Amino acid sequence: MKIIDCHLHSGIQNVSWGWQEIEALLRAAGIGGAGVIPPVEDVYDRLDPSFTDTPAWRAYRRLAHAYLLNLKEASRTRPGIAAAAEAAVRLEIYPYFFVWNDFAWEDLGPEYVAIKWHRHPDEPRYQYDQPRCREFLQVVRERRLPILLEESFDNTRFFLERLAPDLPVVIPHLGALNGGYGALRAAGAWDRPQTYADSSITALPEIEDFLGRYGSRRLLFGSDYPFGQPATELAKIRQLNLPPDQAEAVLGGNFRRLCGLG
Repeated sequence: MKIIDCHLHSGIQNVSWGWQEIEALLRAAGIGGAGVIPPVEDVYDRLDPSFTDTPAWRAYRRLAHAYLLNLKEASRTRPGIAAAAEAAVRLEIYPYFFVWNDFAWEDLGPEYVAIKWHRHPDEPRYQYDQPRCREFLQVVRERRLPILLEESFDNTRFFLERLAPDLPVVIPHLGALNGGYGALRAAGAWDRPQTYADSSITALPEIEDFLGRYGSRRLLFGSDYPFGQPATELAKIRQLNLPPDQAEAVLGGNFRRLCGLG
């Protein structure tokens, strides 16, 4: 089984997080696949709480997604390498679609394996009352895609309890930026069978507590590069000394199952 880092960012428009450096870090850590997300900086102006979307920002988003799709295509094309050898060396790229307030479900092609839904409390807000928001979620529902959700505590509860209670949702960092692991636990968010977590830049005690309460089938390994380093975050999971079947689930099996990758 290839280890999959389910949560990292790559983009080259408003940041310099090019794939070449990331690929080297993943290979050095023995990681064979990555769920890749556009940088927030290529999706909206996170420094302007009153940000209003514009054609220029919609173009940024399209280019950010095109960059990931091109990476995925390039990873599949290695002229002169036999199929078996290529499968052994290929680093699999699994693109996320980063949704914003245009809720551009028309651009949500079959190449995407998951949705990124992201904002912090001091940033521009999602327009949850827009009809296109529901339209987008219906397309996600039909495609059976998971959502990596990073929102305020209140909006996280709204999302899980009212907006999309039937959809699989992964909360990054065990909820550290969604109000906190303990606050979400007290609110019953983790009791929902369709709520998952990723381990990126999370303290070991919280990871151990989650595994003890909810099991290994709802935790996904991630690094959140460039904010976390793949090798460091992987070493954290290794320190748990999980049984082989549980380690396999956390380090890639759960991501594959959740994203319908077989």
